[in-house]
Amino acid sequence: MAKTSPGEFFNQVKAEARKVVWPTRQETTTTAIFVAIMMLILAVFFLGIDSLFGMIVRFLLSLA
Repeated sequence: MAKTSPGEFFNQVKAEARKVVWPTRQETTTTAIFVAIMMLILAVFFLGIDSLFGMIVRFLLSLA
């Protein structure tokens, strides 16, 4: 594997950084809202599943 000098390395890093496409404010806001909504939906879903399993376990333990 070829060794890269520090100067060449930083030039390559700068060249790669210029290729980065940053999201717009609108894209960032839309994505953040979507993530928050999905997080809320999943939290409610897992609360329901956990409550259901809890009721099943309590029922099974009451039979013993």
